Amino acid sequence: MRIITAILLMLRLSAPVAAGPFEDADNNAAALQRLRPLADKGNPEAQNMLGDLYLVVSKNNVEAVTWFRKAAEQGHRLGQLNLGFSYMEGWGVPQDFILAYMWFNLAAAAAQGETTAAQMRDILGKKMTPAQIAEAQKLSHEWKPTK
Repeated sequence: MRIITAILLMLRLSAPVAAGPFEDADNNAAALQRLRPLADKGNPEAQNMLGDLYLVVSKNNVEAVTWFRKAAEQGHRLGQLNLGFSYMEGWGVPQDFILAYMWFNLAAAAAQGETTAAQMRDILGKKMTPAQIAEAQKLSHEWKPTK
């Protein structure tokens, strides 16, 4: 699990926190000021990026998960991936491999060729019982986005 944690940290630290329309942000405070109103209005991309800011910059895992969940529940692939990481590692939520697998599975289904979610789901699946995997797959199939 240490190797997975190291990989996750490298991915989190190398990911641009203020990408896309927020590239011109001078610092994280400016990015927060731009993202928060959009996130509050339900923009899943802004919600996910806000979660990144809270996770990486503020080290506030609970607040990060709040925003990842808002994005994930709308079907945002990166929000789902980040929520899967959070459940797998216990970042801001109790560690739960079934929910982590479920969110990785949903992100993998929406990945359009990007393989991180599928790889994480498969790695995690090796640590789970067949019954746990079946439950996670059932939850994945029953899941519906909020928007």
